[in-house]
Amino acid sequence: MSERAFDWTVPHTDERTVRRPLRPGDDPFYDEPADVAGLAPGTIVRSRQVRVAFLGLVTQRGLTAWQLAYRSTDLHGRAEVAVTTILMPRGHDPKHPQRLVAYQCAIDAVSDRCFPSYALRPGAKAWGELPQFELTIIAGLLDQGYVVSLSDHEGRHGYFAAPREPGYRVLDGIRAATAYPPTGMSHDTPVGLIGYSGGGMASAWAAEMAPRYAPEILLVGAVLGSPVGDPGEAFIKLNGGLNAGLPALVVSGLRHAYPGLGEVVRRHTHDDGIERLDQLQELTTVAAVVRYAFDDFDDFVDPPLADVLAEPEVIEVFDDLRLGLTAPQCPILVLQSVHDQIIDVADVDAQVARYVEAGVEVSYVRDRLSEHISLMVLGLPAMLTWLEKRFQDDPEPVTTRTRTVTSIALSPRTWPGFVRMFTAAARTAIGRAG
Repeated sequence: MSERAFDWTVPHTDERTVRRPLRPGDDPFYDEPADVAGLAPGTIVRSRQVRVAFLGLVTQRGLTAWQLAYRSTDLHGRAEVAVTTILMPRGHDPKHPQRLVAYQCAIDAVSDRCFPSYALRPGAKAWGELPQFELTIIAGLLDQGYVVSLSDHEGRHGYFAAPREPGYRVLDGIRAATAYPPTGMSHDTPVGLIGYSGGGMASAWAAEMAPRYAPEILLVGAVLGSPVGDPGEAFIKLNGGLNAGLPALVVSGLRHAYPGLGEVVRRHTHDDGIERLDQLQELTTVAAVVRYAFDDFDDFVDPPLADVLAEPEVIEVFDDLRLGLTAPQCPILVLQSVHDQIIDVADVDAQVARYVEAGVEVSYVRDRLSEHISLMVLGLPAMLTWLEKRFQDDPEPVTTRTRTVTSIALSPRTWPGFVRMFTAAARTAIGRAG
């Protein structure tokens, strides 16, 4: 079976009546078939129809949701199965031309309870996981008539911040979604990318990997909200501070993805430090941030942390995580807070500078009055408006420039978008998203 054709003999189930979903690690839907390496990237291996719920509690009645398990690729080039959740808006007609948005959630965790394919289902035990809150944002895309793909871009093992492989999973999820007949899409369907924070980082990887890995996908543009830029530098900035749980989550996952890093961690980390890293594998994002606020890796390693960070295996990983070294070919919008307490604006400045040097069409907006969390809300209407314009039959050329504004929310052009955004959020809260 090719990546463009769907074989109706693949297993299909209807799980809309399931009272409490299995976690991905216990759910056979996520299992790899014996012949996975022989399948083309994006090939669907099984599908199921599911329901979606806000916070795992409020089931959404107005939309149709499918989950697709498909062949993808991990960090080391090995074949694997990944999963995406496809949301189709109320009144979706597969006979009409479709537009697809691949929305990358800010998973920002290791535990499989935090993956969108689990966290968004009714009965999911995922309190404190970000995709459950992001459903209110996704509802705004559905209200505009988009089909939305939500891939589990961290993979089955939750390697938070791993390079390249989020792009593979997002792009293969797009291949699977556009080949799935109920969506009404095809290889000619225009596709946009969007995500914020950890989702912005995953969106950046998808945009960067697309020209080489999936050149046939018609990417019209990518919105990168606070896309991290340099996860290694973010680790150094956040360690020991209020958000120290975030870099700890990165190490907890990546020590398994990089054997050299794993050996450094085992060799230099005290037993209580290893215990913390193991505990993080079961925590949601909010729980990890709350529990490990102000933790300092320097307290759990011997020799000093600065010496550990200078080891070749660690430097190699940090270099591998850096974004902007491969040029996207689609237009890009980057949005970043100047006073972001989590993602240093200098790291995003550097990522954008690398794009510009490579000739990428990139519009970069730096916002003075926001911080990391508030910009996700204040900048959303502008991000969605920019993406909507990229889907037009004759979109305006993107002017490559950097602007620093007092607040992107002060522009009158964004105000109607706030009305639509809050309306979509209210509809989600009562179970009428889409």
